[in-house]
This record gives sequence, structure tokens and C-alpha cells, in this order.
Amino acid sequence: MLDLRLLATLDAVAVESTFGRAAERLGYTQSAVSQQIAALEKSVGGAVFDRPGGPKPVRLTPLGTLVLDHGRELLARAAAAEDAVERFRAGAGRVDIGTFQSVTNALLPTVVRRLRDEQPAADVRLFEEESAVPRIGELDLLFFDGRVGGDVEQTRILIDPYAVVARRGVFPPGPVPLAALDGVAMVAQPPICDQARVEREYVAAGVAPRIVFRTADNRGVLSMVRAGLGIAVLPRLAMEVRPEDDVLTAHPLDPALAPREIWLAWPADRTLSPLAERARELVLGLPVGQE
Repeated sequence: MLDLRLLATLDAVAVESTFGRAAERLGYTQSAVSQQIAALEKSVGGAVFDRPGGPKPVRLTPLGTLVLDHGRELLARAAAAEDAVERFRAGAGRVDIGTFQSVTNALLPTVVRRLRDEQPAADVRLFEEESAVPRIGELDLLFFDGRVGGDVEQTRILIDPYAVVARRGVFPPGPVPLAALDGVAMVAQPPICDQARVEREYVAAGVAPRIVFRTADNRGVLSMVRAGLGIAVLPRLAMEVRPEDDVLTAHPLDPALAPREIWLAWPADRTLSPLAERARELVLGLPVGQE
């Protein structure tokens, strides 16, 4: 195995043509340069320089030319590796984030923008999957509307209350009694994740909405409500209903359903990259309440 330090000395002498100038360039003594070239020649089994003596410059031997050509490739690769490590430590690289619609739309744009501002070459990949049993697998970070099982560390980042969305005029202003949902046509998400818990709450409260359409698309739910198919009950983070909306209105429920909890998880048995650590730090610093 050729010593990169010796190859760097070979390159300096070849460029400067004298041991003395190479020593100045490298910050060594001339004797140290001579010792390193001697060590390299011992390693490769032959002379790498012809030394005419006096003021004449040294010249590469054919063996020296061969070693230098390959040595420069090794030095370039080592420099590239060192640069990549430095950029990695600074936060460059790739981060894989498991997410779902409302987090992607409402929380992650700020995080991704900050990451890209800090590291323009950062490769941020989002993986959306609607699953009742999330698995972190090879992901660096995972958002889920509930606790995540397995060998993970996790923290709750948001309490997300539910509200009723209806066409304007269906309900009077103010809270909607939970009992008023009984028998009402409703557009809903598939009965997985936190939606399954919400539907169990309906049953426990003796309320049986008439679900006429299901879609996993948050905007699809709102579009169906806008079209008059029925009402919807959605977590606030999934809503895009503003006070000035001339078709839809949002109402709190009375009594309220238990809110959705959004958790952030990461592997407990793996070291996160600096980029993933920074992404986690940005998420935990978002201006969203935990209570």
C-alpha cells in the first residue's frame, strides 16, 4: 500500500524539480524530503528520480513517472473523499423522511427550505405511505399520527384538534354538537391510522354518521364536501378552509373528539447523519404547540 504522504512528496519534487524547493513548498526540511523519497523508492523497488547532481534539476525515471501518474489519481481521490467527509459533517448528503399529507403540506416546507438554504446540494427525499402499522426501516425520520412501534426514539410534536367542515349554511355559526353528526352524510378518509380511532369514538358516543365516500386525499375530501356530497370531520392541519371561503365553513365539535397526536420518530439503533440531525432539530423547533 503506497503511503499518500510519500506520494505527495513525490508530486512536489516532480513539480519543483529540486528537493530544496519541494521542501519549502511542503514545509519540511530538505533532509526530510530526501528521507521520504528514499522510503518511497524502497517501497516501489527502484529509483523514482535521476539525480544529475549540482544545480541541475532532478528528473523522473520511467518508474517514477508510472508511480506519479497513479499516485496523482490516488491523491485526487483522497482529496475528494476528504472534501466529501467535510461536506457530510457540515450537513450535506441525503435524508429520507417518512411523512403523510398534512405534514408534507403544512410542516415540511419550512424544514426543507431551511435545509436547502443551509446545504443547497442536500438530497431531501419524502416517502408518503398511509399505513396503520408504520415501520421506520431505512428511513432517517418518520412522522406518524400516533406512537410508532419498534426500536425507535420518538417525541410528540403536535396536538391536532378535529373540526367539522360543511358547506356554508348547513350548520349555524359556532360549535356543532357531536350528536348532530348522527345519520348525516359524511365524506371521510379510509379507516386506518387516526381515522379508525375517530370512528370508534363515534360508536362510543352513540353517533353513526352515514359515510357516503372515502378518499385518502385531504383536498379530495374537501372537494367532495364543496360539491355537496356531505360534511367531513378533519384534523385542523388537514384543512384549507379560511374565514373568507364563500362555500365552506369550519366548526369545532362539542364535545370535542380527542385530538390527533403527531409524533416524530427516528431509529434508536443507528447514528443519524448530520443532515438528518439538522432536519430533526428544525422539526423540533417549528412554532407548533405540543399542548
